[in-house]
Amino acid sequence: MTPIENIMKRISLLLLLAACCLASPALRAKDDLTVDVIPRPALVETGKGTFRAAGAYFNCDPRIEVRTQRAIRALADRITFVSGRTCSFASPVGLTPAAAESKRTKGFLFLKEEAMGDEAYTIDISPKACIVKAGGHSGFLYALQTLRQLMPVSIFGMQTDASEHFPMPCVKIADKPRFGYRGLLLDCSRHFYPVEDIKKTLDLMLLFKMNRFHWHLTDDQGWRVEIKKYPRLTQVGAFRTGTMVGKDFDSNDGVRYGGYYTQDQMREIVAYAEERGITVIPEIDLPGHMQGALAAYPQLGCTGGPYTVRTTWGVSEEVLCAGKEESYQFLEDVFTELMDIFPSEYFHIGGDECPKKEWSHCPSCQERIRQLGLKADGKHSAEVYLQNYVTARVQKFLAEHGRKIIGWDEIFEGDLAEGATVMSWRGVESGQQAAAAGYDVIMTPKWYCYLNYLQSEDPSTEPLGHGHFLPLDKAYSYEPFEGLDASAEGHILGVQANMWTEYIATQEHMEYMLLPRMVALAEVQWSPRDAKDYGRFYASLKRKGYEIFKQLGYNYRTY
Repeated sequence: MTPIENIMKRISLLLLLAACCLASPALRAKDDLTVDVIPRPALVETGKGTFRAAGAYFNCDPRIEVRTQRAIRALADRITFVSGRTCSFASPVGLTPAAAESKRTKGFLFLKEEAMGDEAYTIDISPKACIVKAGGHSGFLYALQTLRQLMPVSIFGMQTDASEHFPMPCVKIADKPRFGYRGLLLDCSRHFYPVEDIKKTLDLMLLFKMNRFHWHLTDDQGWRVEIKKYPRLTQVGAFRTGTMVGKDFDSNDGVRYGGYYTQDQMREIVAYAEERGITVIPEIDLPGHMQGALAAYPQLGCTGGPYTVRTTWGVSEEVLCAGKEESYQFLEDVFTELMDIFPSEYFHIGGDECPKKEWSHCPSCQERIRQLGLKADGKHSAEVYLQNYVTARVQKFLAEHGRKIIGWDEIFEGDLAEGATVMSWRGVESGQQAAAAGYDVIMTPKWYCYLNYLQSEDPSTEPLGHGHFLPLDKAYSYEPFEGLDASAEGHILGVQANMWTEYIATQEHMEYMLLPRMVALAEVQWSPRDAKDYGRFYASLKRKGYEIFKQLGYNYRTY
């Protein structure tokens, strides 16, 4: 058999394996559990021998878009830097597997296969070549993360090692995500994280194939978004006069605290994320959690204030007035400016923890209730249905501009318009009910997905945090389809990990809370249900995962 016939035969075999894997998880080949890739690919089948990446030639299909070629070149450059052996990069016109084989008998070959879809990829490594195929930018990015994890961990570091040849195991991998939505929330309202910290978090998301960055930007404790039509939102609403100390709600450290993102900085984050296959979904929490905005524009509240940016955690009873037309004009103005910055199809509108006490006494809110004919019905108060009205108006406005809403599971109480997506946080029940009712759902139940919860049953052994206990194995154990009928499973868009920052003031502390539990949830989001195995995951984490965190300079907890 000629070299060309041999490589074509291998590619045909790989495509057959990929088709079986991607069509039906039940047809997955037997895994080799010693291949330490997290999240676990859909199919892993090892062969014999190794491929030396150091000094290898990188051939790139010219049909692959420029930003993807930049990412591929970056891997070649990193291997060159660490090993001291030059990896050449080229994207010759008309490249085919046969032409590549005739040109080089050893090296990397990246080929575009549009039929695979944007996020799927395959890898076929033999002693002579590493052939990568994907349908789009994201698929190639995920393949690159898998390749990095197949290499010695020094690929992640900044130290050179001329003795390292970067051996990679001969392996066939065919992979695609279980869920299209694989999210991480970062709360930048309670504590503000600079742009460089956000970028470092996005890099971590890419490494573990997460693709939705839910950016919680506004709350009672600070408004973090520059809105040019409302300058006081950042002049006043972005800063509080102090912060409670520890868990003493009667205390205040007296230190002015705050910060905000300019529109140019937000665009910078969006572009940085997009390069990494990540969509940024901004959240403007409404109609509750609005005290930061009310401090800046008190006329938007029921009482007219005065209001101050909240210095303690918890839920404020001071909420946006749902009776005044000015409130809706404000929201439309805010979203109009944000839609010019964030290209995301989805906008998150919050909807959680909105006390109705002020509405029940507010003449404007009660007049709005009378005009709309809203009435208590034994299930919900008229004020609950008033919040439904707020949600529906915002949803309609965004829909007119081609956008959709996501809201916390409280929006499912009462009436919810068709087309809304429910984010189930208080448990799994709301998500199950919403999916059964035909709504799309993102599962983020707090008992499994809230990474601000403690990692030890003994709080004295951990940094300050919320009092609940969420160990690594419990996060890994979460099954999004549990309790669902098969007919409702299609409405589960995905899973999200949440990092709320009331007690987490620094990047170092935040990383400690994220790692390694975020990685466990990344496998919940990505890997087929029958590929999950905590013993294998934990072994991979100990053999390689911790060292990767160390090489990249992230803070992390060990188990």
